[in-house]
Amino acid sequence: MKKFILNNAMVYNYRRMWPFLKPYAFRALLGIGLTIPVGSLDAAIAAFMRPLMDSMMVEQDASFTRTLPYIIMGFTLVQGILNYSSAYLNGWVGSKITQGIKRKLFDKLLSMDTAYFDKQDSGSIMFRYSNDADLAASGLVNNLKLFLTKLFSSMALVVVLVYNSWQLSVLAVGVLVFMVYPMKVVRKKIRDVMHGTVMHGSNIMTIYNETFSGNKIIHSFTLEDKMRDRFHGTTNQMFHFQMKMIQGSAWLSPVLHFITSLGVALVVGFGGYWITVTKTLTPGTFVAFIAALLLLYTPLKSIGNNFVDIQKSFMAIDRIFELLNMKPDIKSSDGALMLDKVEDSIEFKDVTFSYTPERKVLKNVNFKIKVGQMVALVGNSGGGKTTISSLIPRLYDIQEGEILIDSVNIKEYTIESLRSHIAVVFQDNFLFSGTIRENLSLAGRDISEEMMWQALRNANLDEFVNSLDTKLDTEIGERGMLLSGGQKQRVAIARAFIKDAPIVILDEATSALDNKAEKVVQQALDNLMENRTVIVIAHRLSTIQNADNILVINEGQIIEQGTHDELIKEQGAYYALYATQFKTVADV
Repeated sequence: MKKFILNNAMVYNYRRMWPFLKPYAFRALLGIGLTIPVGSLDAAIAAFMRPLMDSMMVEQDASFTRTLPYIIMGFTLVQGILNYSSAYLNGWVGSKITQGIKRKLFDKLLSMDTAYFDKQDSGSIMFRYSNDADLAASGLVNNLKLFLTKLFSSMALVVVLVYNSWQLSVLAVGVLVFMVYPMKVVRKKIRDVMHGTVMHGSNIMTIYNETFSGNKIIHSFTLEDKMRDRFHGTTNQMFHFQMKMIQGSAWLSPVLHFITSLGVALVVGFGGYWITVTKTLTPGTFVAFIAALLLLYTPLKSIGNNFVDIQKSFMAIDRIFELLNMKPDIKSSDGALMLDKVEDSIEFKDVTFSYTPERKVLKNVNFKIKVGQMVALVGNSGGGKTTISSLIPRLYDIQEGEILIDSVNIKEYTIESLRSHIAVVFQDNFLFSGTIRENLSLAGRDISEEMMWQALRNANLDEFVNSLDTKLDTEIGERGMLLSGGQKQRVAIARAFIKDAPIVILDEATSALDNKAEKVVQQALDNLMENRTVIVIAHRLSTIQNADNILVINEGQIIEQGTHDELIKEQGAYYALYATQFKTVADV
């Protein structure tokens, strides 16, 4: 009956999961094969009830009575060993499938565009890319083992039933038809509830992540009560959906219990009549039939307990393949070119870009950067400076216009070769948990220790690292929390040195630092910019006076451009920005 309800869904989902199962097919088949004797041996005990009753109670055969318990114990021991072996093999295969799914999902996560991450929260990412893999694989393997064990057990028990009395078998199996409708109702009811449960589960994970990352803000602004209320509200919603899940599914087990009890009642009624009145059924046959029937009905009565888990597995598989079928918007085109060297220029031609259709962030932007030049982007916050820097390595794709490197549209280059020529130092650089060595080695393969120390010297960080007990192998904590702001920036600069890219983008790399740290970091940046093509997003105008060209950007448009001296003489927007930082021109 369970097979009748779930057959199509199970076949479809196992077909989709086959690529993950295929490498371990032999072990999987062996584990599945063991379910045949494990399930079938249930019927053996029931089958022995008939000769036991007839020989012991009617014929009073003492020798058979002494032998039969040992036979039953032997069957049970064999069944236990096979059951353990099946559980081990299925557990091994399930873990391997989970590992394969997680690796595939992580590869997909790495391929997703920056815009995708802009629209997601951390809880949703963790739930969909990790928890769903656990739920899908373990659920399918465990349910397959349970399903097949009970299937073969049921088939063997039905044989025992028919062997003892085909008439009673018709009654016993016939009532199972009434199980179909309630299981269909439950399946339909819980789908929407499960969607809400997943959503609020991911929200809870997000709150945990934000509490960890934002603990200083929470304590500084005394947001404990607000965060507590937010968490309590989300858990209340989670509780609401959990109760709806129970309301929608908990009634299934009692209904199935009633249906199986109806089958037992019919068998007892007709069986008793045929034993006592018509004399067409022996007591031993009836006892064997009842034993087999109870073994058949017991797992069916508990279907409701694992039916929800099966549906969760199926929904997790749906969500997994929804992710795996997603295509990133930004990818290398077929036949894309390799960017071997930047020889001439970077050019923006009539570039228009928007994150959402409602508002254009850049409007017909035009400028050109010759190789070896330093170009600075300045202007009010929100004007589009960081957006311009994000478009060059194709973190986003423009809607109109062209971005050219050596007169070739950057979309015609492979993404990997394009980005390998660009090093970015952000205002708040992300450092990975681990050691200084591990963070520096992210910049490329086969990096020697001498290369690391040279990069640290160029970043003015070698003395600090040398003073540490474990030097390059010093743990820096998650996000580099054990380093100061200036030290984190210089690790990021050292990482850029190791990458040795011809194009360097500096996105307000010193704006978050105090004056003392800024001077040290700026010196490291000056070292990094030497003999490279540089795009600088600057808040402090004192750092870009020597730029070959300064672009003043406001509301997504370039409203002024020129050298520092030229723009000061014009006394326009750049001069106004400059005047807000310095009392007089001579102050610099």
